[in-house]
Amino acid sequence: MLVASGLITSSQLNEALELQRTSGGKLGQLLVHKKFIEERKLLEFLSKQFGIEFVDLRSVQIDPEVLKIIPENIARRYGLVAVGKTDNKLKVAMEDPLNIVVLDDLKMMTGFDIKPVFGAESDISEAIDRNYGTKTSQDALDDILKKTTEGTTEVSLVEEDASKGGGEDLISLNAEEAAPIVKMVNLIISSAIKAHASDIHIEPTYKETKVRFRIDGVLHAQPSPPKKFHNAIVSRLKIMSTLDISERRLPQDGRTKLKIDDREIDLRVSVLPCGPGEKVVMRILDSSGLKLKLEDLGMEPENLAIFSKCIKAPHGINLVTGPTGSGKSTTLYSALATLNEPDVNIVTIEDPIEYQLEGINQVGVNADVGLTFAAGLRSFLRQDPDIIMVGEIRDFETMSIAINAAMTGHLVFSTLHTNDAPGAITRIGMMGVEPFLTSSTLLMVVAQRLVRGICKNCKETYEVTPDLLVSLGVPKPLLDNNIKNGKIILSRGRGCEVCANTGYKGRMGIHEILEVNDAIRALIIEKAHASKIKEAARKNGMITLRESALRKLFAGMTTVEEVIRVTGSDVD
Repeated sequence: MLVASGLITSSQLNEALELQRTSGGKLGQLLVHKKFIEERKLLEFLSKQFGIEFVDLRSVQIDPEVLKIIPENIARRYGLVAVGKTDNKLKVAMEDPLNIVVLDDLKMMTGFDIKPVFGAESDISEAIDRNYGTKTSQDALDDILKKTTEGTTEVSLVEEDASKGGGEDLISLNAEEAAPIVKMVNLIISSAIKAHASDIHIEPTYKETKVRFRIDGVLHAQPSPPKKFHNAIVSRLKIMSTLDISERRLPQDGRTKLKIDDREIDLRVSVLPCGPGEKVVMRILDSSGLKLKLEDLGMEPENLAIFSKCIKAPHGINLVTGPTGSGKSTTLYSALATLNEPDVNIVTIEDPIEYQLEGINQVGVNADVGLTFAAGLRSFLRQDPDIIMVGEIRDFETMSIAINAAMTGHLVFSTLHTNDAPGAITRIGMMGVEPFLTSSTLLMVVAQRLVRGICKNCKETYEVTPDLLVSLGVPKPLLDNNIKNGKIILSRGRGCEVCANTGYKGRMGIHEILEVNDAIRALIIEKAHASKIKEAARKNGMITLRESALRKLFAGMTTVEEVIRVTGSDVD
């Protein structure tokens, strides 16, 4: 049809089809990439073909109130922007207006009927930057230099290895140029800490240097310094974390400790060589924000009762599962803090030690000298421990020693990487552990995730029909309990200065706790599939991750969007 319309030639089409066959991708994108057709002309053609309106975003003024309906992180993730609304219909410009899944998610999270329209990818990106207030690199540098002269939060190294020198790029700058680099790095770090970020990403592209903060589990773009300063910033961070500034071909990991507003902050620094340059990710470890009370974990009363009972057992294994950044360490630390008494000997081996807990003997993994999880755990048994915590069980050897420890009267805590609680039992079996050993030592498995909480400063309620929640897999009793006059009342954040216009502030845990009782032990011995174990556990009252999230949704603590984002795969 494009050839027939004279927009491209047959040879151009064949070349694009051959490229698609070898490298994949959408035909339209390949035609634009090869400059065989302009993006807007292609979209105008598709608009006529599909009967979907095309909107030229370059000439559209978007009402800020309309813009707030879709959060910035969603707009950037899916490549879309809200451009107008009438009554209960929201017009959304999209790179792919035929994506039914995204349309359904938008309808669910906004409560509007969605009218998709075509928008050019480059125009959507510019519209997001323009309307959500992203600054240019030069504007960001001007702001940084202005703030450094106004006197920002003082950042100082607690320990710094001066022998590493100033760095190749930092040395190449004169003193007048180098000082702003140090202040720039300090400002980035202090801004991240003030924003309660858990990670800082400084990543190079071929055109710019990007700075992003992970706040409440989601990455947010920040004003970025000019590309020409990227190497100097990386060198400064390497100096701070005592890394080799001359090595740019291999990944490096380091640590540093900073003092900010009389608070000591630990930073774990990871440097990774990429095509355009070195990417740096810093994990912020702030012990002042660590919550160690079991009541602060966000567990439902039923889950908290099981958790409290199992962590106080005289011996056995308690496992916490979930992906990286799901709060497993906090849960384990909370359990240990609860059990930490003068008459109890607690030892841990971690990679690395994230937070120092008084009264607990903590050992850090050091693979270079042979101190692995298995080696540390083996030596612990000669230290007369009552309670042992292993940062992660990765292999048969570590699992085997942990089981032996549990069978000889020790209480063991550890983590696994599995998607749900029943899956942990299957994972242990795949390591080669005999089922009778698992069934006789395992006490419980906790699967957990973190969902963002609604900002209390800009929280508002809205109504949805029960039909909209059916696709979420909401159990009928839970749905019926929350219907009022044929409607369900949910909450969301409008966005304000307190929450940086995201509508969210802070995170809370959702939990799935599998208690190993006689019925579960019998299934373990039978080597039953995880689905059968899950079915039996649910009959015994286990709350799934999705159900835990839904309870918080109906309690007005989180949003539909968060339930979909965090538990999208947890649907029967």
